[in-house]
Amino acid sequence: MPVLSKPPRIKVLEALGSIADGRVEIVEDNGKLVKARVKSSSGERSYNVIIDLESKRVYSSDNGTIHRGYVGYPIIAVLMLKGVLPFEEKYAEALKGIPWKTLNETYKKYSIVEEIAFKQAKSRGVYRRHLEAFAKRVLGELARLELVFDESLAETG
Repeated sequence: MPVLSKPPRIKVLEALGSIADGRVEIVEDNGKLVKARVKSSSGERSYNVIIDLESKRVYSSDNGTIHRGYVGYPIIAVLMLKGVLPFEEKYAEALKGIPWKTLNETYKKYSIVEEIAFKQAKSRGVYRRHLEAFAKRVLGELARLELVFDESLAETG
């Protein structure tokens, strides 16, 4: 089973926005195994997330996790809500309402979409340098976790 790679920084921002938007629903949580459903920013798709907190095995049906082999934003969001990864309410609120999917499809460059997100956050009193430092912290924690993609978890969902 492959260890998932670190995602692009924008995925941390996307995870914060998904929490602020109320798009993350914990469906089941027995302390060891967490199952969640995360809606896309457009509302068109829903991703199943399953995390075994003890073994650090994870599954998510989002494209980044399945097709690109990195920890997708739905996993990051669930781990933030579970207190495994850092979470800052003010940063989440600053990124609320961003149409990530539409922007990603329109611009096809994460750097452009990040600029849009940073501008919105600044208009809500959160500066880019703070978000960048926070994302770096989250990505560092993710690297230490060494999450393993386990497709067999999907069968438990």
